[in-house]
Amino acid sequence: MSEKDEFDILRNAGVPAPRTEAREAALRSALGAFDQNFSTAPQGSADAHRQSGRMNKLWSAMMQMKLSATPAVAGLLVLPIAGYATWQLMSDGTFGIDRDVAAEKPIVETTAPASGKSEQPQELAATQTEERERSFYDTLTQAEEAVQDLSGQVASSPRPAQPSRLLRSPAGGESKMMVLPPAPEPAPELEENRDRFQSFETNPVRSALESPVSTFSIDVDTASYAFVRRSLKEGFLPQPDNVRVEEMINYFPYDWAGPEDASTPFNTTVTVMPSPWNEHTKLMHVAIKGYDVQPAEKPQSNLVFLIDTSGSMNAPDKLPLLKSAFRLLVNQLGADDTVSIVTYAGSAGTVLEPTSGSERSKILAALDNLDAGGRTAGEEGIREAYRLAEQSFVEGGVNRVMLATDGDFNVGQTSDEDLKALIEDKRESGVFLSVFGFGRGNLNDQMMQTIAQNGNGTAAYIDTLAEAEKTLVEEAGSTLFPIAKDVKIQVEFNPQMVSEYRLIGYETRALNREDFNNDRVDAGEIGSGHSVTAIYEITPKGSPAEMIDDLRYGEERPAAPAGTAQDGEYAFLKLRYKAPDGDTSKLITTPVTAENEIASFDSASTDQRFSVAVAAFGQKLRKADATAGLSYDEIMRIATAARGTDPFGYRAEFLSMVRLASALGERR
Repeated sequence: MSEKDEFDILRNAGVPAPRTEAREAALRSALGAFDQNFSTAPQGSADAHRQSGRMNKLWSAMMQMKLSATPAVAGLLVLPIAGYATWQLMSDGTFGIDRDVAAEKPIVETTAPASGKSEQPQELAATQTEERERSFYDTLTQAEEAVQDLSGQVASSPRPAQPSRLLRSPAGGESKMMVLPPAPEPAPELEENRDRFQSFETNPVRSALESPVSTFSIDVDTASYAFVRRSLKEGFLPQPDNVRVEEMINYFPYDWAGPEDASTPFNTTVTVMPSPWNEHTKLMHVAIKGYDVQPAEKPQSNLVFLIDTSGSMNAPDKLPLLKSAFRLLVNQLGADDTVSIVTYAGSAGTVLEPTSGSERSKILAALDNLDAGGRTAGEEGIREAYRLAEQSFVEGGVNRVMLATDGDFNVGQTSDEDLKALIEDKRESGVFLSVFGFGRGNLNDQMMQTIAQNGNGTAAYIDTLAEAEKTLVEEAGSTLFPIAKDVKIQVEFNPQMVSEYRLIGYETRALNREDFNNDRVDAGEIGSGHSVTAIYEITPKGSPAEMIDDLRYGEERPAAPAGTAQDGEYAFLKLRYKAPDGDTSKLITTPVTAENEIASFDSASTDQRFSVAVAAFGQKLRKADATAGLSYDEIMRIATAARGTDPFGYRAEFLSMVRLASALGERR
């Protein structure tokens, strides 16, 4: 080592003045070295061997990937490779410029010495240069391939939450920071919506003189309410056909007056009150409460879980949620109850033969082992499930197939009419049916409604585990234990008191007038403790709200003589039902008179007013003319005042849904 440090010499030396001849010589040497080592074309050509373009592209791709996802693996794998490639680019004289050019010596062309340890033949130098070049491009290619591979992984992986970015203020100052908003998320791709709902028209206003009789099957399903709730929470208003107003109303438990003993399966309460959305009309509110079977009286259950395991069920809100939901139900069963499990995908199969409820771990293990895949042989699964239910049939007990699906049947009998005929045939066995819908985007609600309505069944939509708990735990009695089947309602209005009427909801449950007395016509069932509500809007005779003109040639019926049974009646309500194991219906009648009327809407019970608020909300979502002038704020006011006791928070959730609908409606 010399006495003086070379760095000291360089530091103390003056900066040499630039010389034109040196700069020109350096440029010639650089261009010559580049053309000799890397290119047969002049500088500026489109040769593929130009490192700067590839390196820029490599680093650009890495930085784009880093900013979009920042995966740790990118830093661990790609950065060392790219760093090495860059080092190779900048080292070993690849630009053809001698690093000694920093000294003041003039640059001259020289030849290699003929002898000495430092001698290196020109051929060996060229070979080493080619090897370095090949090694460099191999490394660069590896880096590019790694970046492309990771870029694909980043594109297919979910984006993490973007934190706020902090930058120092350009004005300086001590640690003064500016907060920039997170980078905007890319717009999500819209998935094709293949949900199927039955299309139907809202019930019209009818003349009591021309069509005095209204007949329909009761409906205790709740699927529509749960689907509407999910739609609103996901940020869009439901389509009108997704809204069945009676299912919105009947979603909630009400404290209607029930029967005193099991000899009468249910009790009917009728109230006439002013309408909150039209001062010139009234509401006829019909409330039915089923007998609540006590735990000690509950019969033995024979349940068959018919579970759709086809490929369409492979989503978090489908099969995984389904298994969690049925686990809740299994935990409610007794030792005398039995459970069987049938699955269907490309074909149907029995996963669990009839098993006692005491073997809970065995039942739960069978559920946990289910996986989704294949097509949907629903018809074959239905046949197998009914076969098992009939094999383990319990006389006087609960025999029920519990179908859980998104409704996508595509193997065997797949049309709604074919499935309806199959279910109608199977219901003669005495086995009841419950249908539980899961997921969206492929939900076949129309098919589920068809088979539930024609199989002595009910339908529910489960979108959360909380909804599963409500349906299968809190309301297990009404879900599993029927107290009456084929329940039909028929109302005859008195044209002397009522000019016009319309039934709110129940469009898909309408029956012909003659179906009421025909015991061969199927209708809905009522479970233990079930509440069923039906609401008519009626127009009193002579009211300014009358919409239908009198017939020019019509003959008006004479008024009932004073003092007769029909004098002053608004309507006459008839109800037919069968015992769960019966074939002959029984009749209950109730006249509706002035004694059923209350003077003001506010004097109605909290349950009555809340049910009316729900009815108004459902009609507004369906864009019904009757409630066009009623605002969401007014619906909110009625529901809030009638919230009453709300132990499970269902009514509070309803208020939230009204607020969401109001906000979404204003955004349109």
